[in-house]
Amino acid sequence: MKNLKNLFTALLLLCSTITFAEKVTIDGINYDVDTYTQQAMVSEGDYSGEIVIPSEITYNNVTYSVTSIGKDAFDCCFGLTSITIPNSVTSIGYQAFSSCSGLTSITI
Repeated sequence: MKNLKNLFTALLLLCSTITFAEKVTIDGINYDVDTYTQQAMVSEGDYSGEIVIPSEITYNNVTYSVTSIGKDAFDCCFGLTSITIPNSVTSIGYQAFSSCSGLTSITI
């Protein structure tokens, strides 16, 4: 019985680590899209110039709401000068804009 309980616990842990995320690039912005929740997170990239994050993206004929900017997403993007963040974004990850020395404008 103890072995069965251990097996069940291991299966639960395995199932809790399964993700439904895919990495995609749309209009020069990298995203992790969660196919289960239909939400997208801006992910790390080599960004420069003016970036406008859309509130939604479409990938494989599915619309995803852009709800977050991931950890280190714009880290060390020295050429990034401005960014527009839509109202759909409700969280910004740790050090998302670290070392963005050229960033002079953020519009939310």
